[in-house]
Amino acid sequence: MSADDHVGHTPAEILPADLSALIDAALRRVVQEHHALAGRDQRFRSMSQTGELRHWSLSFYPIHGGEQEVAGVALFGVDVTERQLTEEELRRSEERYRSLVESQQQLVWITSPSGAVLEDAPQWRAITGQSLEEYLAYGWLEAVHPDDRPATEEAWRDALRGRTMFEWSYRVRTRASGYRHFEVRAVPIIRHGRVVEWVGANSDVTPQREAEEMRGRLTDQLGAAALRTARLQGATAILAEALTVEQVVQVIIDVGRTALAADRSAVALLDTDRAALKLINSGGMPDVPGVVSEELPLSQPSVMTMAVNSRRPVFAESPDSLRDQLVEAGGDESVISGFLGHTDERAWVGLPLLAAGRALGALRFAFTRPQKISQEDGVFLEALAGQCALAVERATLFEREHRTAETLQRSLLPERLPVIPGVTLAQRFRSGSRHVQVGGDWYDAFVLQDARVAAVVGDVMGKGVKAAAGMGRIRNAMRALALTNPPPAAVLTGLDRVFDATEEEEQVTTLAYMVVEPGTGEGTLALAGHPPPLLVSPSGTAVLSEGEPGTPLGWPTTRKQFRFCVPPGHTAVLYSDGLVENRRRGLDAGLAELCSVVGEAPEEVLGNPHMLLDFLVDRMLAGYEQDDDVTVLAVHVPAATKSD
Repeated sequence: MSADDHVGHTPAEILPADLSALIDAALRRVVQEHHALAGRDQRFRSMSQTGELRHWSLSFYPIHGGEQEVAGVALFGVDVTERQLTEEELRRSEERYRSLVESQQQLVWITSPSGAVLEDAPQWRAITGQSLEEYLAYGWLEAVHPDDRPATEEAWRDALRGRTMFEWSYRVRTRASGYRHFEVRAVPIIRHGRVVEWVGANSDVTPQREAEEMRGRLTDQLGAAALRTARLQGATAILAEALTVEQVVQVIIDVGRTALAADRSAVALLDTDRAALKLINSGGMPDVPGVVSEELPLSQPSVMTMAVNSRRPVFAESPDSLRDQLVEAGGDESVISGFLGHTDERAWVGLPLLAAGRALGALRFAFTRPQKISQEDGVFLEALAGQCALAVERATLFEREHRTAETLQRSLLPERLPVIPGVTLAQRFRSGSRHVQVGGDWYDAFVLQDARVAAVVGDVMGKGVKAAAGMGRIRNAMRALALTNPPPAAVLTGLDRVFDATEEEEQVTTLAYMVVEPGTGEGTLALAGHPPPLLVSPSGTAVLSEGEPGTPLGWPTTRKQFRFCVPPGHTAVLYSDGLVENRRRGLDAGLAELCSVVGEAPEEVLGNPHMLLDFLVDRMLAGYEQDDDVTVLAVHVPAATKSD
């Protein structure tokens, strides 16, 4: 059909009924919801003039006019016939492999639609000792424990009848005449509404079952300490969330006080270079003569050093017991007697913090009354020490990586902002608290050849070295382009070319770039898909730039710049989306809240860009968990004095 035959007609007038119905429904949704409809959900089949069946994927996009109303709808049709045929050819293998992935097991087997084993499973026979003839059909049931066999067979037949996933567990007789625990999961492969085969996989969970049985016995033995164990489980969950050593230490102190009823709890980490334990919380040690407050040499006998040196727990149920153990370890009797004579402690526990057999430090719990340490208590305390050791190791690694990441990211940013008469610059950068990888936020400010000031804030999406490398490339290119051809539109156009040549297609990078005349504040601004700058007046009025937001770097577009003046006494604030957007607050709500926060700023804050940025960052992040880097750059033009 020609274009003239289409124009002026509704889909129902020129297209087949099924296609026009699909288009009409899509048009209504796009107009009502102002959202695009992706081709994944809009499929259509047609017959070509040669009689060949073709598959099409249709996408609908709203075309916005003034005031954001929908002025029209764009339809894109893509011929996906080849992909559809390929998908059909691969469907069988995909179904099988998907089933295997879903089962996440090791010993794989296949049966007929009726559930009879038709193919060999060498792993099964190696475990059970069955021959192939004994295994085929339903012979595998003979290897199942007699007590588990009837229920297993009934559950398997129920799954066959209902064509539902089969999930079960049973014991299997091994070649050595013992029994192993297995968990099994099987799924039906259905094609054209008919089961063509069953794919299953077994996993040997004997170690887990034995561990569960051991935990059950320990739970029985610790019946008298049930409440304490419940508190320990809660502490374990908290330890899993603790990121820093300080947080881990606080959890350990709380556990000592609640679960063990300890009067004092101390944590020390091993300094291998100094052959000493460094106390993390010296408040957990009694303030008496003979006790080192910050460092304990491994050569000096104490509850914690003995635990580290022996790699075993140390229990002292009374002062006499502690005296005997310290003297045996080579301690000075006079020092020991002085300690015991001044302290109110009467029982002690020292636990080594071990990770893969390597000592990380020690725990010390002290009681102001004699304490009987039962065998069950010992097991409990060793379990506690193991969990604490894992938490300490994880927290230590996190802090080290976090410091490294922050150092790397800050090294890629300017060490200091230039000092320029007629303009005051200020910046704030706050790394995402839970990230250990370098982010892609960046800022820069420098003086151009014509004495004007260039200021930019950008955001390379993503984390890690890849984002940092992209940030470095764009920042360097930005400076080079600005120093040779400073107009913002020209700089962004040049960055688009650089982006196309150096960055990957899926990389998203946004920025806001402005050029300001010192003293007058006259300037220009260009945006590449970045949130609009904020202009703050001395009276506390906040106005967001209404300039064209543009598209991220590398997108084919004509870059535009527009006038952006920072009158004397005013401050322009450029920022990354981490300031206004998070998991609980959308971009529009964040921008509105940012303007509202400015209105609450005191007068002395409004006139000082450094104080203003502190105020904005603190207020915008209050009550929200920071999950992204926050970068803010202020350009303040001082008000003219009377002498001026």
